[in-house]
Amino acid sequence: MEKLNEQQIISALAALKGWELDNGFIVKSFKFKDFKEAFGFMVRVAFECEAQNHHPNWENVYNSLTIRLNTHDADGITTNDIELATTIEQILKEY
Repeated sequence: MEKLNEQQIISALAALKGWELDNGFIVKSFKFKDFKEAFGFMVRVAFECEAQNHHPNWENVYNSLTIRLNTHDADGITTNDIELATTIEQILKEY
């Protein structure tokens, strides 16, 4: 798995609304109606993460969630991160 360079990352993020490059991660924060909705979203994302064998760093406080993606084995951002972010965006359309 090859680490993407900064230009490749910026180009990929152009198609992912709200995702930003931050200190070696691609990051997005989400707000939901309440904790139940935020946690439901997290569960849906968790199943997809397991299916892709790629797991995020995330933080949840009540109705807010921040997801940080990078590929630890590559020590940076790879296409796996872009694919997972794309999947997360598809799940978000249901909320």
